[in-house]
Amino acid sequence: MKGDAGLDLLFLTQTYPRFEGDTAGPFIRDLARGLVRGGDRVTVLVPHAAGVAPRRDDGGVEVVSFRYAPERHEVLGYGRTLEADERVKGRAVLAAPLYLLAGCQAIRRQLISQKSGQRRFDFVHAHWIVPNGIVAAAAGGETPLAIGLHGSDVFLAEKRGVRRLARWALVRSRLLTGCSPELVDRVRTLGTAGRPPVVRVIPYGVDVAAFSPAPERRSLWRRRLDVPDDAPLLLGVGRMATKKGFQVLIEILPALLGESPDLRVVLAGGGDLLDRFRETVRPWTDRVYFPGPVLRDTLPDLYRAADLFVLPAVHDANGNVDGLPNVILEAMASGLPVVASGISGIPLAVEDGTTGLLVPEGNREALLGALRRLLADPAAARAMGERGRRKAASELTWDAVAARYRKGYVAALESGPAGMPARPHPLAS
Repeated sequence: MKGDAGLDLLFLTQTYPRFEGDTAGPFIRDLARGLVRGGDRVTVLVPHAAGVAPRRDDGGVEVVSFRYAPERHEVLGYGRTLEADERVKGRAVLAAPLYLLAGCQAIRRQLISQKSGQRRFDFVHAHWIVPNGIVAAAAGGETPLAIGLHGSDVFLAEKRGVRRLARWALVRSRLLTGCSPELVDRVRTLGTAGRPPVVRVIPYGVDVAAFSPAPERRSLWRRRLDVPDDAPLLLGVGRMATKKGFQVLIEILPALLGESPDLRVVLAGGGDLLDRFRETVRPWTDRVYFPGPVLRDTLPDLYRAADLFVLPAVHDANGNVDGLPNVILEAMASGLPVVASGISGIPLAVEDGTTGLLVPEGNREALLGALRRLLADPAAARAMGERGRRKAASELTWDAVAARYRKGYVAALESGPAGMPARPHPLAS
């Protein structure tokens, strides 16, 4: 530590925006920027990919990339590792040992600078326990380790061949962060030895300036999709993967569209199930739209075109589940009422009956009933959206979230490593 000069943090992540508007890991970037605005220094280590510079400044965040394979074999991270978010792709399995070695070396290169007096990191924060928590633990060093849980990494950590490595990494961590109580509880059941890490459940944040109501821009996406200005529009955003639950929504669309002749539905995002979903809704192609992946700079206007947001998330057959989907926070900040499953970290953001409606996962009748209720009462839906916007602006900005992370880092530094007494920290106040 450097007195009151803030924390010096090293992030390791396998996904991070590669260019302006990229949707790969924007929440890691936004957290890093929030910490920097609060006076901390953040360096982010990312795997190389086509078009990624070796080193760059990203809004005050130092981003450093590392090579782990010839470019044609760089298949890890940036949304490329999992197939339908359910299983690791074969090429990714083959590349994993190379990633482990290169990631360890990249961390060690950064930590060597401590010994040369250039800087001193207070924490290495490995985002996703698999692979990065294991990578950071293997890198060793005296710098305290934090592990961040985000979703798919937890179901990977629970697999028989990985569980022991994940537990080994967890034992070496000082701090465990997660955006969902469920994710944290599942990882803690893997077990720790000695003093357990400090645990913080912290929801993601949202850029309430970028994602905000703007009635004058409501027609931009509607014109692009040929949606009438007065038609109610139901929006879902996310990867077309099982855990997002869009298959549940699609099953009730015939009833919903039949009852609401003017209703239009937009499901935006790419993914392995996109073609299957498009084929399923072929009879309603004039009312159900799949625009594919939407760049982040055009995404706010898509929310502004909508009247209601839906994400019926589920646990897939392997137990994989999202922590807290960022799109829910973006919808709230945009003033939309949210209908979502009441699982994982979603209830940290959506207050049932206040900012939206929560339904049991996989329950088609409950989902249909919630959507019917809000479509039948636009005034109540708008009031929920307005309350959601206020909550996002008051509690879920990235600066507020970064402050909670900072308190977690300080608490973990005070706690000391296993077997050592707790000690006060200069930033505790």
